[in-house]
Amino acid sequence: MGGLDLSREYGGVVTHAVARSFRDRDGRRRPSVHECSASPSLTNANLRKGFNLSSDMHVIEGRYLQDLLAQPQALNDTFGALDRSPELVDFASRLRRGEFQQIMLTGMGSSFHALHPLRLQLVDHGIGSTMVETSELVHYHTRVLNPKTLVIAVSQSGESAEMVRLAKVNNGAPVIAVTNTPESTLARHAAVGLVTRAGREFSVSCKTYMATLMTLQWLGDALCGQDAETSRRKMKQAASAVAAYLSDWKKRVADAAERLSGIRDLFLVGRGTSLATVGAGALVIKESDHFHAEGMSSAAFRHGPFEMLSGEVFVGVFSGDDKTRELNLGLLADIRQAGGRGELIGETSTFESFRVPECDAAIRPILEILPVQMITIALAALAGREAGKFERAAKVTTTE
Repeated sequence: MGGLDLSREYGGVVTHAVARSFRDRDGRRRPSVHECSASPSLTNANLRKGFNLSSDMHVIEGRYLQDLLAQPQALNDTFGALDRSPELVDFASRLRRGEFQQIMLTGMGSSFHALHPLRLQLVDHGIGSTMVETSELVHYHTRVLNPKTLVIAVSQSGESAEMVRLAKVNNGAPVIAVTNTPESTLARHAAVGLVTRAGREFSVSCKTYMATLMTLQWLGDALCGQDAETSRRKMKQAASAVAAYLSDWKKRVADAAERLSGIRDLFLVGRGTSLATVGAGALVIKESDHFHAEGMSSAAFRHGPFEMLSGEVFVGVFSGDDKTRELNLGLLADIRQAGGRGELIGETSTFESFRVPECDAAIRPILEILPVQMITIALAALAGREAGKFERAAKVTTTE
């Protein structure tokens, strides 16, 4: 696409948002998020004058963006490596015979959020499970770690502090591990290891997150008795759908930036499998852009955060599954009526940046994260900073 001068298209709005002061109900001045941010780049000259996408492309074209554009290859590689080992088949048979009293689904960060679709898939097949962050499991739920509990643990590195502790405190509970690192502590201590093929990743989870979602769908299909060929057929189009969406990433980023200019708060809301996207999405926005975002269920948004709505509050509402789509659309209408800046994210979105390709429900969680990734680049463009560049955190969290 040709260069889009964001300062010409909507720079006035950006400047006004930065210059404006906000006041509490008692009249005291309250600074905007841009002013409060610990990152000086969020108040630099680029944000105040707008951002020229063509002339300043180097600002946002960092290694995180390279990882985003490499996601189709990561999915292709992961898809090609999917396998049902004899050990996995045996665990699936034991589960169906009722040998396990409970299933614990555990992870941290985006790895934890990625477990939402698997939990719902198990429930749909009459298999109860509990999702708990590994940090809580290893300190407050250790009594369930016994041979009658099947643990499904997800960690991209397999070396986070919580996973290392899980290996130490586990009292005989068999572990099915999903990780991007086959030689990790988690993989070595697992009864079954499912290894994603996302390759090395610079910082914020993107390639590994998509590959994890694909692998967890494969695992869920195996545990629920679906044949491997049907499972492969559902996921075969994931990589090409992601590639098609990313082929127009510059246009999508510019479109997202226009929707986001002047915002002070950002929420992502959804239901069902979209809970994976809103949880992981809000996390990656905070990591990528140093911009505060919250992810929650659409219902939870009505229970309090709805009171925050204003023209400076953006709410991305994921349309999600048919079962609750009308409820989500109703929330979107109410957000707009209350003065908030709500946009639909899904197959029927009005705006190209927020439109998710139509697909099988099994791969929707993979595709839903794409608009959020465009949001991370758009916010970085508006701030004139490189998205996904850690200043305080590390790729692997090794301290509890």
